[in-house]
Amino acid sequence: MSSETASKPVFRDLQADDPDPETTEISSLCFNCGEDGVTRLLLTKIPFYKEIILMSFECEHCGFKNNEVQSGDKIQEKGTLIQCSISSAQDLNRQVIKSDYATVKFPEIDFEIPPQSKRGEITTVEGILSRCIASLEQDQPVRKALDPDNAEKIEAFIQVLIETKSLKKTFTIVIDDPSGNSFVENLNAPLVDPALSTSNYERSKEQDHLVGIYEEELKEIKEEDETEDGDDKDRPSDSLADEVLHFGTNCPSCNAPCETNMKVTSIPYFKEVIIMATNCDGCGLRTNEVKSGSGISEKGVKITLRITDPIDISRDVLKSETCSMSIPELDFEVGAGTLGGKFTTLEGLLGAMKEQLTGHNPLVCGDSATTSVKERMRQFNEKLDDIINGKTFGVHIILDDPAGNSYLQNVYAPEADPEMEIVYYERNFEHNEELGLNDMKLEGYEDTTE
Repeated sequence: MSSETASKPVFRDLQADDPDPETTEISSLCFNCGEDGVTRLLLTKIPFYKEIILMSFECEHCGFKNNEVQSGDKIQEKGTLIQCSISSAQDLNRQVIKSDYATVKFPEIDFEIPPQSKRGEITTVEGILSRCIASLEQDQPVRKALDPDNAEKIEAFIQVLIETKSLKKTFTIVIDDPSGNSFVENLNAPLVDPALSTSNYERSKEQDHLVGIYEEELKEIKEEDETEDGDDKDRPSDSLADEVLHFGTNCPSCNAPCETNMKVTSIPYFKEVIIMATNCDGCGLRTNEVKSGSGISEKGVKITLRITDPIDISRDVLKSETCSMSIPELDFEVGAGTLGGKFTTLEGLLGAMKEQLTGHNPLVCGDSATTSVKERMRQFNEKLDDIINGKTFGVHIILDDPAGNSYLQNVYAPEADPEMEIVYYERNFEHNEELGLNDMKLEGYEDTTE
């Protein structure tokens, strides 16, 4: 394989006039006649939506043909839980991207739609309800003939769904997607939508298996506390501090092979962190991610900075993956996990946030966005640019991290910063639940039960 071929993105944009779509042909068994047929694969991207795999099978012996579409979406690092209150016709018309792995629930009527045959779709809240009604009504004539009692119960539930769709009363739609690739339209984008909440969570082992992630069971490794020759005592504790580690991975954007660099470093007046950077020669993507090297702190931290000078934008900032960020003056807030962990400047963080808003959610930008949403995005980006370029002062940047692993540079250190307020707080049950601490055994964990 040439270097030119290897550097091309695996999933290319879907274009009708693409002269070289790069299909792959594989000899496959025909289940109709038992002879060998040909399967053709095309890996492509639907603009502003998702990566898909188009498969076409044809057998020249019996003429059997079959076409299939499968999702090629990359699995996000965390699952996504979306809750939205539906109280108006505008809410019913919210656009929804439901991935192959998403479960849809309507708590008020105790109704749940499990992942269906690995099919993702772009629809609306009303569309989901309409499809459920149509699906139940389709088999009613047969049910009435074979099982009248059950048919009567289903007919009653169909009426419940119809009343729900007609907004007899407010209801809630909940989308639980362990792959993290589902979205519900924010009607106030890019501002906060009071009826919509999105949170990220760590997948369970069962959910990892659901999305196709399997980890080998690691054998228990016991390390001795001391060695006979005392080599461990002479070994520097910061042996990794000056070393950059390299390991192969796939690009999170185009899935082409690339390399990730990792380094352990210490932030003055803070703590030790692990920085990972990935550069892709295929599509040019550059990412960096930061993870704490010291675990979860005893308390959460809330950092508030008032921008009073252009130099404030150049302050170093460490935003962990558990940290949310808000700008009250813009009525703007991004939840934990939106940008992942980042070690950059405040200017770089705001720039990354802007890029995420304009490219990550296809319901906010791209073909799926309405004219009004695009106009609001334009106005918001102008205000954000004024902050980034040092033209707007008096706004507040708030970082709230229940794990206590976020940091904003104090330019007056070790003295107090008059424009920055740092508050440490006790985590509540919900914070500990999101961090997975409620299920941890912190005392007596060394005890074993036969």
